[in-house]
Amino acid sequence: MDQTQVVGENYANPKTCFFHVLFKAGALAFYILSALFVNNFVIIFVITVLLAALDFWVVKNVSGRILVGLRWWNEIDDEGNSVWKFECLDGESLARMNKKDSWLFWWTLYLTAAAWIILGIFSLIRLHADYLLVVGVCLSLSIANIVGFTKCNKDAKKNVADWTRTTLLSSGVRSTIQSAFGV
Repeated sequence: MDQTQVVGENYANPKTCFFHVLFKAGALAFYILSALFVNNFVIIFVITVLLAALDFWVVKNVSGRILVGLRWWNEIDDEGNSVWKFECLDGESLARMNKKDSWLFWWTLYLTAAAWIILGIFSLIRLHADYLLVVGVCLSLSIANIVGFTKCNKDAKKNVADWTRTTLLSSGVRSTIQSAFGV
């Protein structure tokens, strides 16, 4: 049995995990390595922000749904107020989600934001305000996903707790009735 087969068995969705990490690593790697090979800030800005935007979209619309069963979005109502909307799988489906997929999702979400913060500190130290702009955009996208998925996860945990309570109550009531009637 080769190593890729073992890794694939540990994750329920290895392709989704790969692309979840790929866009994050791509944006970070391009930003870090571009300073060595490219001497044009506009190219660095456009490609890095494009990769970060692709990461934002993939996390928000694909890997969030598949790896943790969550989806969020923000709407503006008729009065101009921001309204958060959350979607999650039902309680039973959420309870069956793969723990490794979930761990990878959350770990990389926070690690990417931490990496952008560190890169921002380096930009400040080097007094490169233009590169701080790139980091600010990428960090904003990362933090938007963190905030959205954290709020969505809290809502989902409430749904799982409600599902568990309902399931236990219904099975508890059912077993009480069955034992009372000797069934």
